[in-house]
Amino acid sequence: MDKKSCLYLFYALRPKHWIKNGFVFIPLIFGRKLFTYPDNMRVVFAAFIFCLASSSVYLLNDALDLSADKAHPVKRLRPLASGHITWAQSAVTFTVLGFCSAVLAFRVDPVFGGIVTAYLFMNILYSRYLKKIALIDVACVALFFLLRIIAGTIVAQVKFSHWMIFMIVFLAMFLAFIKRRQDIRFVTDNTQESETSQPKYSLHFIDWIVAVLTSSIVLVYMMYTIDSRTVHEFGNKRLIFTIPFVYYGIFRYLYLMNKKDYGGDPTFIVFKDRATLLNILLWGMVCIVLIYFY
Repeated sequence: MDKKSCLYLFYALRPKHWIKNGFVFIPLIFGRKLFTYPDNMRVVFAAFIFCLASSSVYLLNDALDLSADKAHPVKRLRPLASGHITWAQSAVTFTVLGFCSAVLAFRVDPVFGGIVTAYLFMNILYSRYLKKIALIDVACVALFFLLRIIAGTIVAQVKFSHWMIFMIVFLAMFLAFIKRRQDIRFVTDNTQESETSQPKYSLHFIDWIVAVLTSSIVLVYMMYTIDSRTVHEFGNKRLIFTIPFVYYGIFRYLYLMNKKDYGGDPTFIVFKDRATLLNILLWGMVCIVLIYFY
């Protein structure tokens, strides 16, 4: 394999999407172990393992959707669909990354190994069958983020608030439905195959669901900040000062979808929109200050 093929194979791993594995760090931060060694290093290694597992899943998804991606106006530019890498190269890399991620995960912790194995197995089912079933596809996306949270909790050895778990699930469903909404808007006449592989949603239905999830995310986060257990663990109620960041993040995302016509990919938006990136960084910094220095 020449250097150019290796570069395209690296692109096929979708390294920009590794930012999603940052959810593994949330239990570490809110469990007050960000500066506790070796728990923090274990979580860093766990995030690396999830990067391997998620890249393996992306390769599998591209291989299964190859014919549909070739007919899609945007996805046809992906390395496999454009012919810059071969199906065999993708299959071998998928197998190696999946196997290595599972083995490394079991070396870290047996329960964590089971979580990564479940993540890989569920993604195979999702890519092959479940993403074609309305509502189940969104539930799977939420499950994948939930597995990251559970993994972070196990590896960091902390107890995690049920309110935060609910918020992560609602947030994942929110992002997934927004993505489905944008997919519907960008469907063209030459993407008949990809249409049949997608659940049949209407824009009206998705808008109602998004409205419910928007209020649910903010409400659950507010409940978390004032929960008696949260106040007891952190020794103050100052996390309520982080609520405006959550409001702004949700509203900014909706604004970008409706007015700026962004594609619904949260990874793209984080790197493209400076206001969103700055809001996330400020939220994280304020949370750390309030949790660890008050």
